[in-house]
Amino acid sequence: MKQCGSYFLIKAVQDFKSPSKHRSDTDVITETKIQVKQPKLYTVIMYNDNYTTMDFVVYVLVEIFQHNIDKAYQLMMQIHESGQAAVALLPYDLAEMKVDEVTVLAEQESYPLLTTIEPA
Repeated sequence: MKQCGSYFLIKAVQDFKSPSKHRSDTDVITETKIQVKQPKLYTVIMYNDNYTTMDFVVYVLVEIFQHNIDKAYQLMMQIHESGQAAVALLPYDLAEMKVDEVTVLAEQESYPLLTTIEPA
């Protein structure tokens, strides 16, 4: 009984692969294209305060946001001089996770470092 079923399966595959007598040159082949929508991005903004050390801000920018030391220093100076800086552009879930990591790390060190998320 299994051989009989296998025979029909093999025959069906062979029929599908070979030019079919049921298909003509005018048959239309449709191709489905799937478009992946890119997630909306959000800006992570870090704010200056009078208590968080510059070294800690650089550390956070390197460890949490993976900036190199030069970029982290540049962003820290922008935060210090301008009061704030955009430190990352990320999908919402990732931006939220990074802000939470900054908050936890800052609280562990008793710093009031504020980081927020805004639509890009």
